[in-house]
Amino acid sequence: MSYLEIIVNNCIYLLCPLALYLIYTTYQKNVDQEKNSMMFEIATISSLYFILRYGMSFHGRLGTMLFDIPLLLCFFKQRKGFSMIISFLLIFYQTFFLSVNVFFLLIEYGSYFIVYLLLEKEKFTIFTLLHRFFVVHSFFLSMKIFLYLNPLRGYQENLFYLFFVLLIQILISSLVLSFFDKGEKIVDFNTTLYNIEKEKELRASLFKVTHEIKNPIAVCKGYLDMLDVNNQKKVHQYIPIVKDEINRTLTLMDDFLDYTKIKIVKEEIDLVLLLEEIEETLSSLFKEKGVLCLIDKMDEEIYFEADYNRLKQVFINLLKNAIEAKDDEKEEKYVKINVKQEKDTIILTIIDNGIGMEEEECMRVGEMFFTTKEKGTGLGTALSKEIIELHQGTIFYQSKKKEGTKIEITLPKTA
Repeated sequence: MSYLEIIVNNCIYLLCPLALYLIYTTYQKNVDQEKNSMMFEIATISSLYFILRYGMSFHGRLGTMLFDIPLLLCFFKQRKGFSMIISFLLIFYQTFFLSVNVFFLLIEYGSYFIVYLLLEKEKFTIFTLLHRFFVVHSFFLSMKIFLYLNPLRGYQENLFYLFFVLLIQILISSLVLSFFDKGEKIVDFNTTLYNIEKEKELRASLFKVTHEIKNPIAVCKGYLDMLDVNNQKKVHQYIPIVKDEINRTLTLMDDFLDYTKIKIVKEEIDLVLLLEEIEETLSSLFKEKGVLCLIDKMDEEIYFEADYNRLKQVFINLLKNAIEAKDDEKEEKYVKINVKQEKDTIILTIIDNGIGMEEEECMRVGEMFFTTKEKGTGLGTALSKEIIELHQGTIFYQSKKKEGTKIEITLPKTA
């Protein structure tokens, strides 16, 4: 079998479980954060198992050594705890199957973890992660080859093998991480399209219900116009009809409320991770509209009890409104997001320098069917307000015409 066939087969072992994970998250609607994390862990463990069990080698026991790529995926997804599990599995495998010294491996994978912790403080890219990782990895790989894997072979042969393996590792790592990153962006795009379709369905249902309610109300108005309180015959004839039509209206409203009822499922989430995901999802829209997105996140993780998907829905809706409210007369258009922690609460502020609103308009934001947009419905801000209130939080608007709008959201840290 040629080297190219070996590389392709190893790539398939690595990518197949990840591809299945991305397909699952694409077509399984409304996957909660916990289930998504579990599926990612299963896919990563499967990739690691396939590459360790079935991965093909170039020279006997000296293989392509691609088993560190699942660890890179954990670092890329910022899964600190799970990356430690993967590290211990790799240490166990190399100790018992490749006869590498366990203390050497503990130092190696401890170094990778330190590199990750340093990168975690900044918003790193795939290129940054690969660059920092392989700077450290090249040192430990050379030590591993010369001291443990192939100490009896010639210096030149080992050096050639080192450069060859490093080249293959860098290329395939870049391929796998880029594939996974692009796949997740496609999943986010698909989720956004799905939410848009749901919004269209909701709007269509709303108009349908409005039309259905209009009919019994029109009937009631017609009979009340004809009603003569002095004519008892007409009173006894018309009042039951009016009552029936009112009851029919109430039934229609109950059906609609059941259809649009919001459910909150709380779990422990990281607000910083949520904001990073939202920033990534809306990055193309910010770029298209020429609006800067400035997020002032805290360096530390912010954990609290909330519904991840519902809050994501709220923040995307508010940020889209801020983008659409941009003032084209201003040279610099921006949306700023600030996060502040207090003792028992988290305060998130969204500030834009858009067209703003009059005081009367600002006071009505969040009301059902009130909107300042030409083709808006007012449902988005009303829904956002309801979701925040279901989290026992508050949302407050401040705005000035031609200056911009400030939204302050307060959420409790615990359920």
